[in-house]
Amino acid sequence: MSASLFYITFGIYLAATACYMIYLAKPLAQTGKLARWLITGGLAAHVLFTLLRYFEAGHTPITNLHESLSFFSMAVVAVFIYFERKFKIIVLGSFVTPVALLLMLVSSLFPSVISPLNPALKSKWLVIHTVVAFLGYASFAVAFGAAIIYLMQERFLKQRKISGLFQRLPSLDTLDDINYRCLTFGFPLLTVAIISGAIWAETAWGTYWSWDPKETWSLITWFVYAALLHGRLTTGWRGKKAAILAVIGFFVMLFTFLGVNLLMPGLHSYK
Repeated sequence: MSASLFYITFGIYLAATACYMIYLAKPLAQTGKLARWLITGGLAAHVLFTLLRYFEAGHTPITNLHESLSFFSMAVVAVFIYFERKFKIIVLGSFVTPVALLLMLVSSLFPSVISPLNPALKSKWLVIHTVVAFLGYASFAVAFGAAIIYLMQERFLKQRKISGLFQRLPSLDTLDDINYRCLTFGFPLLTVAIISGAIWAETAWGTYWSWDPKETWSLITWFVYAALLHGRLTTGWRGKKAAILAVIGFFVMLFTFLGVNLLMPGLHSYK
């Protein structure tokens, strides 16, 4: 049952992404409304899939790459819906929903079999650490989408292309504000995730920090976003510089999440 819901969710996300892309090309109110209904329905199906998976597995379904990529995708959609409703910018979905869709696609490539839970994962910290981390990651994904649009708009302005797509995208100030709001939402969550992970590590392995590849790259990710936040608050980093750093931070975060698991075996490796 949960497997069917996974692919139903994927199909709805695919349809929603297509609608957002059509809206980007031709912003009709009906298309935008349909896209919003589809992405909301997709999130509902995704939550139901996650709940069913929970009851099938007997634990929170975030213990292998199939589950964690799916959960990451769900978090991206949830955080996107929040910011899309807050700023009322439908076109943001044209740049964020493809990320959620791609995460689901990659998730489908990994085994979905439910395996016995590793003893180290049998802890209350599993939910606290991972859910907080994924919400932080999701906010960085939305910031990434806003940053890509910002860089496009900035380029259009430099080239004096102020018609067509330029007129369908939000203003630079609005995009910069979204970037900042996502950063101030995601960075504290990432900080809590790292701290809770250290506490969990001490109970599981007897040490708060072991410089495991995942720990090291999580710290690198934290420093990237800390530098961006510090720059914005103290030296006035805004606009293009902030957008570029948001893009860099997103790819560093992706490597921390997925690349480390696949390329750097360690205590946190799982497939």
